[in-house]
Amino acid sequence: SPEFVERYQIIIAGSENGNGYSELNDPIDQAKRFAVQERMREKGDVEAQMEDNDFVRALEYGMPPTSGFGVSERLFSFLAGKSIRETVLFPLLKPEDGKKVIKK
Repeated sequence: SPEFVERYQIIIAGSENGNGYSELNDPIDQAKRFAVQERMREKGDVEAQMEDNDFVRALEYGMPPTSGFGVSERLFSFLAGKSIRETVLFPLLKPEDGKKVIKK
């Protein structure tokens, strides 16, 4: 149904560790959505998606039911038995305790 999306979460020890969603695989629905986005771009919305007719054509060949899943840093923290701070993938970007990264 175009009005609904299937969504699921992975919960471990009461903490959300990731989100998943079903993927749109209807080429007609996707083409309509791209057309709406293209009109928004024409009106100046720089964040609107560009039409991707190659993608729509690929959907026309058939795409099985699919989902995407985003893993949160909480899962790595849980598996490593460490704090989220200790599992940040880009440690150069994380501030030290009590210090701001950007000073005003």
